Order: sequence, then structure tokens, then C-alpha cells
Amino acid sequence: MLAQLDRASLQCGEIHRETVSICTLERLHMPTRRKPKPSLVDLRLPQAKALADPDQAESLRLPESQRLDPDVRRQQILEAAISYFAEAGFAGQTRELSKRIGVTQSLLYRYYPSKQDLIEAVFEAVFLKPWNPAWTKALQDRSKPLRDRLIDFYSDYAKTAYRPEWIRIYMHAGLAGMDLNRHYLQIVRRRLLHVMCRELRHALFGDHPALQGAVVGGRELEMIWNLHGGMFYWAVRRNIFASPEARDFERRTADAVDLFLAGAAALYPSLLKSLQAQKNRPLQTPGVHGRLSQKKEHGLR
Repeated sequence: MLAQLDRASLQCGEIHRETVSICTLERLHMPTRRKPKPSLVDLRLPQAKALADPDQAESLRLPESQRLDPDVRRQQILEAAISYFAEAGFAGQTRELSKRIGVTQSLLYRYYPSKQDLIEAVFEAVFLKPWNPAWTKALQDRSKPLRDRLIDFYSDYAKTAYRPEWIRIYMHAGLAGMDLNRHYLQIVRRRLLHVMCRELRHALFGDHPALQGAVVGGRELEMIWNLHGGMFYWAVRRNIFASPEARDFERRTADAVDLFLAGAAALYPSLLKSLQAQKNRPLQTPGVHGRLSQKKEHGLR
């Protein structure tokens, strides 16, 4: 009887050991249960909230050394836009511009609410702000020969207007049919070309009675455009076509001014005669066209 009990105890022990071994193996092969990860809001609540604010989001993304003052950031975007539009033209996308700067597009629009706002800022920075009122005064300084005044003017004007980004943006704007070019041409015509015409008259004929109060005509303006346009095309050849011969600016400017003055001296006498004939022409009785113009003037009053 005791022997049977001993055998039964041994069998139970073996069964217990097998059960323990099986449980151990199952526990070893079972995947470990991990605690659930906290959400982004739990871990980085301030960062998650900041995603709604472009400035805060950008400051979180950038290291401390790259967080810029708003005025500095605005200028950084503007300078990058000048370079980008000079290269890609105004069809370029602000998304690509944002990538080049290393900021989000939403941050760019915080400083410039639309692409048009950015383009207008580029136009003002490139064309309007660098304009120097002293150019007009220097052209009118009759204590110096006109030749010297013209050479000095183009030498200084080139530092502003004949730079690569200036030329390329001007050409891109013209090809895009923007009003920016027309606006700038009006400024050039009024503040430079008309002044050059009057100074050329005085240099050739002094205070001739036929020129007193005479309006600058289209033919005179075209003569000045021949000079001004030729100087501009030198900058186009250099900055767009990379022409190797467009290098010696000083020599080329002096030659252009000398050719212009020589040609003007040859052509202006005939122009002066036509101006004198117009000034001495007797007043005629208003005909049909005169009466129509009078009616128009009366209607505008």
C-alpha cells in the first residue's frame, strides 16, 4: 500500500513539473504587453498647439541661433524673392521660394499676404528705393560741360540699374506684361529724358528764342532714347547674354555719349527750324476741328 502511494506521489510531482515547464515556455513565447504610448498632445502639448501659429511652429523647428527678429525675417524673405524672381521669373511659385529660404509657406504669407504683395515689394526694393533724385540735379548743373554730365550720370546710374538682378527682373516683368515696367518708364521719361532734352537744347543753342517754352517733342525724345537704350542694351548683353566684349564700361560710355552729341549737333538745326516755323506760324481761324475741340473743352469744364 505504501509503495502504491509513493508511486502516485512521484507521478503527481512529474505532472506538476511538466505543468510548470509548459507554463514557463508559454510565458516566454507570449508577446510582452507594453503600455500605450502617450499621444503628441500628451507629450508635447505646447508644440501641438503651436502648429496653428506659423511663427511659433517655425521657432520650434529652428534652433535658437536661427530664430530671427520679424524685421530681419521680412528682409530675408524679400532678398530671397529678388534672387528667385530674377532667376525663375514671376511665374515662379512661392512654395519653391519657401523651400529655398527654409521656412514654411504659411510663415511667408504672414509677412507678405499674397504673391502680388511680394512682387510689389520686390519692385519697390529694386527700382524705386534706389532711385537717386541727385541724378536730375547733376544733369542740370550747367557749370560742367554736358558731355561730362552725361558720362558721370551713366557711370553712377549703372551701379543701380545695370546689376544682374535689376536687368533680369526688368526683362521678366516686361515679358509677363506687368505694369511695373510701364510705370518705371514713365519715371525715366519724366525725370531723366525730358531733362536731357532741355540740357541738350541749351548746350547746342543756348537761350534761342525758338526754344523758349517749346514742348519736348517725340523726335527729340527718340534721339535721347537712342542713347539711353544703347546704354541699357550694353547691360543686357553683359547680364543676360554674358557677352565677353561688354566689359569696358567707361570706354563704351564715353564713345556712346560722343556719338550721341555729334549726331545731335548734326540733326538739331533742322529740328530747330521746324520748331521756329511752328512758333512763328500765324494763328488760324478755328475751323470744324477747332470748334469740336472747343466743345470738348467746354464739356470738361
